[in-house]
Amino acid sequence: MSNIAKYDGQLNVLLVGNNPIDLSRTQEGLGQIQNHQVTIETAFDLTSIFDRLSRFRPNFILLDDNLGSTGLRLIVQALQVHRKTKGIPVTVLKNSNYIDTINAGVMNYVLKQSITGDVLYTAFMNSLKFKRTQQYLQQAYRKRKGQFLRMVKFQD
Repeated sequence: MSNIAKYDGQLNVLLVGNNPIDLSRTQEGLGQIQNHQVTIETAFDLTSIFDRLSRFRPNFILLDDNLGSTGLRLIVQALQVHRKTKGIPVTVLKNSNYIDTINAGVMNYVLKQSITGDVLYTAFMNSLKFKRTQQYLQQAYRKRKGQFLRMVKFQD
């Protein structure tokens, strides 16, 4: 699990979106997080994400669903394979519960209408737990895949 983002009380958040109003509301919510130092870098697309990653090490990533489903999917796929971000949990900021967004690689969702410091902090901690659990299960499966296949073969 060495490629999981480290969390030591410092919240380094990469905020990705293209709507200035939503970005400012989200930054305001991040500023409400109590008892933790929060550093925010903002990006608008894949190019600016990789530019920010050259000098910033996020431990949480927030993506705005205003990027569109195709844009979100491309960004999440790129983040999952990039060496600096593949262990970082991704949370999507959604306009509505009724709008489908991508699932693969997204650890959590937050409705924009309920953005507060407490909601964002809880979402970050949950997404970190989900990411760690996912990676543990992937490692356990890879480690025990042979045993599982032999057991299935034996029962046939």
